[in-house]
Amino acid sequence: MFDTVVVATDGSDSVKRAVDIALDLADRFDAEVHALSVIDASEVDASPQQLRDELRTALETTADAALTTVEERAERDVTTAVREGRPAVEICDYAREVDADVVATGTRGRHGENRLLLGSVAERIVRTSPVPVLTVRQLAPAGEDDGDDGNTTAA
Repeated sequence: MFDTVVVATDGSDSVKRAVDIALDLADRFDAEVHALSVIDASEVDASPQQLRDELRTALETTADAALTTVEERAERDVTTAVREGRPAVEICDYAREVDADVVATGTRGRHGENRLLLGSVAERIVRTSPVPVLTVRQLAPAGEDDGDDGNTTAA
C-alpha cells in the first residue's frame, strides 16, 4: 500500500513524534523512507544582508542535524535531502519527484503554534499535496493538557 514515505522535518521537538510514526509506517509496509528538510528562503531573505550567509549556514546545520536524527532513529536506509525555498511547495514538489505514497509531517514547526489547529506549513501541505498527508501532533508532556487527544489526522 505504501512503497515510499516522505517525512518532512525541521528538527523541532514537535516533529519527533511524526518522525517516529512515519518510520513505523515505513517498517510496517517495508517502504522506502525519504527525509526532507527545507530551508525557508523567505526567512533568509527577510534577514539583514550582512547576516544572510551566517543564517543560511545555521539553517543548513539545523537541517542536516534534523536529517541525521531521522537516519539514527530508522532501522533502514533513509534517503535524505535538503532544499531551499517555500517549505510547503518544496515538500509537495519532492513528494512528486520521488513518487511518494504519503507525506508525514508534524503540525507545528520551529516557529511554534501560529495557527489554531495546524501550523501554516502543515496546512499548506495538506491543501496542496499530490498524495495523502499524515499530520502528527506532538503529545503534551506528562502533567500538561493542551487539549490534544493524541490522535493523528490523515488528509
